[in-house]
Amino acid sequence: MKVLIIEDEPQMLDNMRQTLEREQYTVETATDFITADAKIGVYDYDCILLDITLPDGNGLELLKRLKKLGKEDGVIIVSAKDSLDDRIKGLDLGADDYLPKPFHMAELHARVRAVVRRRSFDGNKFIEVGNVSIDPESRLVKIDAKEITFNRKEYDIMLYMIANKTRLVTKSALAEHVWGDHIDQTDSFDFIYSQIKNLRKKLSEAKATIEIEAVYGVGYKLSE
Repeated sequence: MKVLIIEDEPQMLDNMRQTLEREQYTVETATDFITADAKIGVYDYDCILLDITLPDGNGLELLKRLKKLGKEDGVIIVSAKDSLDDRIKGLDLGADDYLPKPFHMAELHARVRAVVRRRSFDGNKFIEVGNVSIDPESRLVKIDAKEITFNRKEYDIMLYMIANKTRLVTKSALAEHVWGDHIDQTDSFDFIYSQIKNLRKKLSEAKATIEIEAVYGVGYKLSE
């Protein structure tokens, strides 16, 4: 799952990033309004952690921007401004949650996990598609009740495809979501093919009832 942290205080930003990376999230950051605005305009995120007070703008304007773009990214406002007005404005503009500073990093992770679960998996703690069962918290995958081991990228690809099971996923969207925005620096998606190939093989050998189909020249689609 992919998270964007919009925070201008370096130590806070670093603590949040390290916490979420330890939990296997793909984490991107922005320290000002302009950078954050550019990122949300181009990329999609499972959850955005948004500080209201930025050096060059108001974070609530970014919420308005997301709404205008028709984006469905989950948003948690993370701010030292704990006034009732700010909280109401943020929720009215589409934020999913409000976490006032200071807070424990364990609570941050719990809030992010809840938003991702609600947004991507209909609030379910466990994900079941066909005979495949996934516990996102422990990253445990079972097929016909038998535990199957996947490497981190194979798991991330499978979870992203399941979260988008009704959609055709382009190669660029998959690469950017699983590997992060530094993917822009590469001119080839060859590294995706090997991960997809290995994932398909493991699903097939375990007799999974889901399959990742290639759509020639476009990307991939999950089928049951």
